[in-house]
Amino acid sequence: CRAMSVRAFINSPTGPRTTHFWGPVANWGFVLAGLADTKKPESMISGPMTGALVVYSGLFMRFAWRVQPRNHILLACHTANANVQAYNFQRWARWNGDAPETTREATS
Repeated sequence: CRAMSVRAFINSPTGPRTTHFWGPVANWGFVLAGLADTKKPESMISGPMTGALVVYSGLFMRFAWRVQPRNHILLACHTANANVQAYNFQRWARWNGDAPETTREATS
């Protein structure tokens, strides 16, 4: 029965009554911000911050997989964020390598 499966999810260890649910939901904000950054010029991207977000999401992907109960919502969130941030990081890195020195200094 559908109502029983919804009730089972709500009362589960990773359901909406726990931080195992609301923490990952809040972290989708990082993914949305990263997607918004894909439309910005490369000069507006912070390379160090974007690189830190790639590492952060990589570490939390492992955590989401290892924690009990396994948190698939958190895993999906950080997988998406690592990919979006890695895309933005490579855009910044290519721009940083190609831009003349005076352009990089003016936009820093």
